[in-house]
Amino acid sequence: MLAVNPAGSVAPRRAFHAYLDVAIVVLVLVGTNLIAHFTTVWASIATVPIAAVLLVVLANRRGLGWAELGLSPKQWKTGSLYALGAVGVVLTVVAIGALLPLTRPFFMADRYATVSAAIVASMIVIPLQTVIPEELAFRGVLHGTLGRIYGARGVFAAGSLLFGLWHIASSLGLTAGNVGLSGFLGGGLFGQIVGIALAVVATAAAGVVFTWLRSRSGSLIAPIALHWSLNGLGALAAALVWHASVS
Repeated sequence: MLAVNPAGSVAPRRAFHAYLDVAIVVLVLVGTNLIAHFTTVWASIATVPIAAVLLVVLANRRGLGWAELGLSPKQWKTGSLYALGAVGVVLTVVAIGALLPLTRPFFMADRYATVSAAIVASMIVIPLQTVIPEELAFRGVLHGTLGRIYGARGVFAAGSLLFGLWHIASSLGLTAGNVGLSGFLGGGLFGQIVGIALAVVATAAAGVVFTWLRSRSGSLIAPIALHWSLNGLGALAAALVWHASVS
């Protein structure tokens, strides 16, 4: 009567640890976001990359393999092929948007008003401070931990929603620093709130696409490439639009 079926005791224990892993990842992401946006300048530079690396190390020690994290070399070829396709699509869309008079003002972000600033941001700051760390954290660690609890729909829904919410803090000054958005939404409190809401929706939708690429290719290479192309090519396009508008 005192014998316990091992199969009946291990499954609940594994489920508990899986949920615990997700909770830890989410708490680390929340803390990282707050520190990065509401403390010091140096914290804003270093916090997200450091947290992403620590999450990968922690997740691997907790039993997530490199394939579950999207870092397996076996998927590099497939990931690269999807990456090339994603970058090609974004390059086409960005070029059309920057050329059309109706959409051109939305590229005029103040921080990319010079070509040199855009190049540094596109080639150094965006990939090292934003794209690679966020993909490691969200499509790597969070994707892998969620995958142990939920099916594909749960991973898509929860991961994308959290990715959208992650961008609330970074969107606080979005309308004030963008000519097109401030003209469209206004620069007051209402415009700021709407801008934040739109940013959350847009980044959550982007998260769905990133997650699809991660699931389809099995590699982080594809979502990293798409994420960089949206941010990096957008920065370069913004600088070109500013340059064309003042010349």
